[in-house]
Amino acid sequence: METSPTPDFAVQFWGVRGSIPAPGKETVRYGGNTSCIDIQVGGKHLIFDAGTGLQVLGTKLMKEQQPIEAYMFFTHYHWDHIQGFPFFTPAFTKGNRFHIYGAVPPDGESMKQHFLERVLHPNSPVPLGGMYADIQFYELVCGNSFKIDDIEFETGPLNHPNNAMGYRVTWAGHSVFYCTDTEHFPDRMDEHVLHLARNADLFIYDAMYTDEEYHNPKAPKYGWGHSTWQEAVKLAKASGVKKLVIFHHDPIHHDDFLDNLEITVRQEFPNSILAREGLRIDVITGNCHLP
Repeated sequence: METSPTPDFAVQFWGVRGSIPAPGKETVRYGGNTSCIDIQVGGKHLIFDAGTGLQVLGTKLMKEQQPIEAYMFFTHYHWDHIQGFPFFTPAFTKGNRFHIYGAVPPDGESMKQHFLERVLHPNSPVPLGGMYADIQFYELVCGNSFKIDDIEFETGPLNHPNNAMGYRVTWAGHSVFYCTDTEHFPDRMDEHVLHLARNADLFIYDAMYTDEEYHNPKAPKYGWGHSTWQEAVKLAKASGVKKLVIFHHDPIHHDDFLDNLEITVRQEFPNSILAREGLRIDVITGNCHLP
């Protein structure tokens, strides 16, 4: 790990697990919170997914800046990607502002309806009206591109039950592709993933399983909507990415397992790293820092 001044384009990880949180002494080094990353770029906070890591990020933001303005992007609405939102402290504070983006849910509800009826009620006793921040919702069409000031976004469909959407973020000629949750195809590489990953500075990929776990004849993971580190390496090589981040760790994968996995992955793709809570990556230089 290297230290560096605060970069202009950085990714910080606040939750790196998939499915359910994994607290305990065997997950201390990598962390047990579910999916949440913060991309700091162009003077903005871009928060991707709202797993339990969002609660930790919210606590940090409350200590650092007031008022808070951030942009939130959802890949999809499975529980491990939304369960932190009802506990996101900045959303309860007047004067803060949040712009929330995501695809229209598969059931046809608006995003605001979905938050009211699925994300908050009945999972939280607090209604949306109890969140005193200014919260605005924006519906995206998967596959479209858009801009927020000088930050460019590309989106694309991911192979996941009930659908999911990947995001490529480009600023000042540098790009990050956040690619979770997705399952590889058995007979070909996913064209959408290859396109969005093309020459990216940072490729964050759902590698929840090993190939052995995925193909385990006693408990195969076909159709579960997640991929493997071996597929991550294939995609990274084929698309010419500079740095690969293994993400969305299985909750049963303890710290020692992940330490060994990182060594194995680097043998196949040297410029790679396993995501862990607190990890901060400078997108432009590739330098990594842990607090």
